[in-house]
Amino acid sequence: MQDVLVVADLRGSTLRNVSLEALYGAGVIAQGGRVTALLAGHGVADLAEVLLSHGANDVLVVDDERLRTYQPEFYRKAVQTAIEAIKPSTVLFAHSAIGRDLAPAIAAHYKAGQVSDVIGIELQGNQVIYTRPVYAGKAFTKNGISGDLAIVTIRPNNLPVSEATQASGTAKNLDVSFVDDLRSTIKDVVKKVSGGVDLTEAKIIVSGGRGVKSAEGFEPLRELASVLGAAVGASRGACDAGYCDYSMQIGQTGKVVTPDLYIACGISGAIQHLAGMSNAKVIVAINKDPEAPIFKVADYGIVGDLFDVVPALTQELRAFLG
Repeated sequence: MQDVLVVADLRGSTLRNVSLEALYGAGVIAQGGRVTALLAGHGVADLAEVLLSHGANDVLVVDDERLRTYQPEFYRKAVQTAIEAIKPSTVLFAHSAIGRDLAPAIAAHYKAGQVSDVIGIELQGNQVIYTRPVYAGKAFTKNGISGDLAIVTIRPNNLPVSEATQASGTAKNLDVSFVDDLRSTIKDVVKKVSGGVDLTEAKIIVSGGRGVKSAEGFEPLRELASVLGAAVGASRGACDAGYCDYSMQIGQTGKVVTPDLYIACGISGAIQHLAGMSNAKVIVAINKDPEAPIFKVADYGIVGDLFDVVPALTQELRAFLG
């Protein structure tokens, strides 16, 4: 049995789904030990019930105005205080912008082993084995961590989420002694308003490349995404051409996604883009070039002009889905 700490990942006051996936992974590791979730933020105490109903035995709540926005020193102090309180064998973070920043700092502080971007967790005897992709997803490694503490980041959309049950654990406040000696201070956060589904956690993604030809060319893709409840992504080529914002970029230098369904529209399939989406469970490619590399990784291919295919597909799916 092992005790595991899961650091809940938040977007503002919203709990990201990867936190629930991490709770599932924590259950695999704990094998009867206690799973504790750390909920750090401001005005987020109500989210403790969600964590308790998805596998957390306890929730430590750090609700402080100084945690309204991500300040590395404050968040590190909250995590370190939780570790000192429960002495876990493993700490799980989301492989998100915050998790990628926090996890190495915590690992360095405790001189602990770290595995990043984990997509699978299993037990081999008493050893916990973590699977992670390497070489842009072309190969996978299985890693174990020795020592008293393991630090792990979980890639979103890869581990399952346990069904919600009646919460039986407890939530309690954790006192943290913050020291206001920040190296840098965030005065304001300016967010792009997308109003859509989070790319990294989306189950369905409709993505466009240079083949969309213009910013207006994304409109048919957005309509299809609306029907499917999907997120809209893009290749670097579309972003470089100014057709969309770089926040939509998927690929080696953009976001890495693993949706259940990925629909690539007008994307040739350069290796840099494939590195960001080739692990999708089902890939549908729409391209008028039958020799496009994207067809080599696609489960289903449609050779045709996306401006003909996508509206027709949208119409059929709207009728089918009611």
